[in-house]
Amino acid sequence: MKEKVYSYLLTIPKGKVVTYGHIAKQLGNPKLARAVGNILHNNPSEDTYPCYKVVNAKGQLSANFAFGGIEKQKEKLERDGITVVNYKVDLEKYGI
Repeated sequence: MKEKVYSYLLTIPKGKVVTYGHIAKQLGNPKLARAVGNILHNNPSEDTYPCYKVVNAKGQLSANFAFGGIEKQKEKLERDGITVVNYKVDLEKYGI
């Protein structure tokens, strides 16, 4: 499953985000959102696999973002043109 999660990250367009649940659903089991989160927390390469584009079901950023914390995730999203307000993104606007 790990490889499928990392491969899915490569399909997320610039300026868009997805949720953990969205990835789990796309991979065939919507109940595995937590497993997706665990896999992303162990991402071997933030440069290869853009896990910063994944937020929770409410659009909130990860307080435990593995590559520099929530501020770093916010910076990366904003560089992609995504507006972040109170560490949250508008899923209606930026979600796939």
